[in-house]
Amino acid sequence: MGKMISYCGAVCSECSAYLAVKNNDNNLRKKQAEEWFKQFGAQIKPEDINCYGCISDNKMTLNYCKVCEIRNCGKAKNVKNCAWCADYACEKLNKFFTMAPANKTTLDAIRKSR
Repeated sequence: MGKMISYCGAVCSECSAYLAVKNNDNNLRKKQAEEWFKQFGAQIKPEDINCYGCISDNKMTLNYCKVCEIRNCGKAKNVKNCAWCADYACEKLNKFFTMAPANKTTLDAIRKSR
């Protein structure tokens, strides 16, 4: 399987949340929940980390993904990820990039190569 890139540029296929589900690893779920709390102040329970990637057809995503403005916008515009959007990079995405600059690098590379 190739890399799975989310709408916001996260590499889902390398994300601990995705890998925890794929490998049914509860210790990795706990570690990811702690990391998200440190990084974003997000209060996510390890048992709620059940994600197959926000672009997957599987219904299992994090609860946050269901309300994520970036994901919902990308789905509504029917793009692979935000690099494929005519409005790239919008205000919502640029604000998000301040917290996740690696995601911008990923999307910029996709946009350049398409």
